[in-house]
Amino acid sequence: MYAFATTIIAGIFSMAFSKKILEPTKAATPISSFYDIKLKHINGSSINLAEYKGKKVMIVNVASRCGYTSQYAGLQNLYESYSTNLEIIAIPCNDFGSQESGTNKEIKSFCETNFGVTFTMGEKQNIKSTPQSELYSWLSSPQLNGWNKTLPSWNFCKYIINEEGNLTHFLRSSVRPDGKEIMEIIQS
Repeated sequence: MYAFATTIIAGIFSMAFSKKILEPTKAATPISSFYDIKLKHINGSSINLAEYKGKKVMIVNVASRCGYTSQYAGLQNLYESYSTNLEIIAIPCNDFGSQESGTNKEIKSFCETNFGVTFTMGEKQNIKSTPQSELYSWLSSPQLNGWNKTLPSWNFCKYIINEEGNLTHFLRSSVRPDGKEIMEIIQS
């Protein structure tokens, strides 16, 4: 119970007092390639990130029982509008308030049934708990991605990878998929 309460309080303070969008102050080149990260699809098959070269990629940590869960609809709309230039990869995680306790099969069914999700969904991963996923190790390690050290503070935080595989932005949960901030990034 203590860990649960601590996670919620830390998430609330982080959302309230942190910048909504982080980006590098100067051009940053990753030390290791985003495209080399091993990632599994929610159905168990491998996701080859190299297939997304030439597209922007948005990585979003997601949960089915979160106050931000309605963002699935906005993510789906964004994907339908920009899928030729944008790939969205949702990563379920139970690290924030235990709001994603389902199995991969249950999560996939929930997203398809309630939001008509057709964008890519990765398998459930650890972000703050151990062992941390390879993807989130890369996203939160300046030694690997070139500049960012920030992990999600809650569900539905977003990372943007550009067409060359460079991490360009970290966006907090409160930044909506259909918000001005994301539209400016996607359309640039």
